[in-house]
Amino acid sequence: MQRALELARRGIGSVEPNPAVGSVIVDDNLKLIGEGYHQQCGGPHAEIHALEMAGEESQGKTIYVTLEPCCHQGKTGPCSQALIRAGIKKVVIAMRDPAPHVDGGGIEELKQAGIEVEVGLLESEALALVRPFVKRVTQNLPWIHAKWAMTLDGKIASRSGHSQWISNQRSRKRVHELRGFMDGIMVGQKTAAADDPLLTVRPPGKRIPARIVVDSQASLAMQSQLVQTVDEAPVIVVAHPSATEGKVYQLEQAGVEVLLIPGSTNEAANQPDLRLCLQELARRDMTNILVEGGGGLLGSFFDQRLIDEVHVFVAPKIIGGAEAVTPIAGTGLGKIPELQNLRDYQIQQLDSDIYVTGRVEYPE
Repeated sequence: MQRALELARRGIGSVEPNPAVGSVIVDDNLKLIGEGYHQQCGGPHAEIHALEMAGEESQGKTIYVTLEPCCHQGKTGPCSQALIRAGIKKVVIAMRDPAPHVDGGGIEELKQAGIEVEVGLLESEALALVRPFVKRVTQNLPWIHAKWAMTLDGKIASRSGHSQWISNQRSRKRVHELRGFMDGIMVGQKTAAADDPLLTVRPPGKRIPARIVVDSQASLAMQSQLVQTVDEAPVIVVAHPSATEGKVYQLEQAGVEVLLIPGSTNEAANQPDLRLCLQELARRDMTNILVEGGGGLLGSFFDQRLIDEVHVFVAPKIIGGAEAVTPIAGTGLGKIPELQNLRDYQIQQLDSDIYVTGRVEYPE
C-alpha cells in the first residue's frame, strides 16, 4: 500500500477533479505483478493500468488500491467490474470513496462477486492525498489554500503599502510551483489594484488556473495586467449584483467572466457571499483554490472557517509600524486556541526564508 500511495502522488495536479489513486497487484509472496496510477482526468484509472501491466497473471492475485474502486460508467468503465473480469481474488482498499455515486457501491459489487475485500489499511495516509476531492464531493466546496509572505514581525506590507519583495527568489519559485497545481488563484480587489499582479504560473505547471478577483463593484481596471492577458488564462471577477452594469459590460466585452454573487449576513456592505462563490466554483469542478490575499480577503476566509491549508513564507526582515498590513485581518479569534490548530505541518528552510505549511483546524 505504501507503494500504491507513492504512485498516487504522481497524479496530483493532473487528475483533478478526480482523486489521485494508486494501485499495486502482487502474488501470495508479495511479488510485484502490476502497478499503475490515475495519470490524467478522463484517462484509465489506477486499477486499469495495473491490470494492463499484469495481463493474464492478474488471475487469482491481490490488488492494493488507495481508494475504493469505482462502480459507475463515467469517462471510463467501472473498475469494480474490470477487477471481477480479471479474476482478482482479494482487494485491499485504503479508504472508502465518499462520492455519492460510489460510497461503498464498488466494495459491495466486489463482495457479491465472491472477492475478499479489506478496507482501512493506511487510511489516514490515503485520506491526506484526497482531502480536496473529499471536501468537494461531500461539502460542495473547493479546498482553500491560503498563502502569504510576511516579515518576522508578521507584516505583509509596510504602512505605505510597499510589499515587493518580502520573500526571496526561492520562495517565489515555490509559489509558482504551488500555482501550477491549482484550479484557481484568488485575490481581493485592493490587492489587484495595488499590485497589478499577473497571477500566472511561470514556468507553466500541470494546470492553467483561473485568475479570480473578489471585487464587489467590478472595478478591475481595463488596463490591468489581468484584463490585458485574459487570453493567456481565464479571469473571473466575483462581484455583487449592485455592481454598475456598465463596468460589468466592459469587463465581459474584454473577455472577463463576471460572477454576480449576492451577499448574505452583511448585505448593506454589498459584498458577495464567499461561501456561495466557492459553491459555484466547486460546481465547475474546481478542487483547489489558492487565496493569495490581501489581509482583508484572508481575514474573511478565516472568520468563516473556509481556509483548509496554509502556505506561509517568513522572511528575516522587520519593518514595524502599527499601520503596517497584517496577513489575516477580519475579526479573528477571541482568544488563543488551547491547542495548536495547524495539523500535519511541515517546516522547510528556503535559503534565508522559512516555509511553513499545514492543515488548519478550527477550535470549537
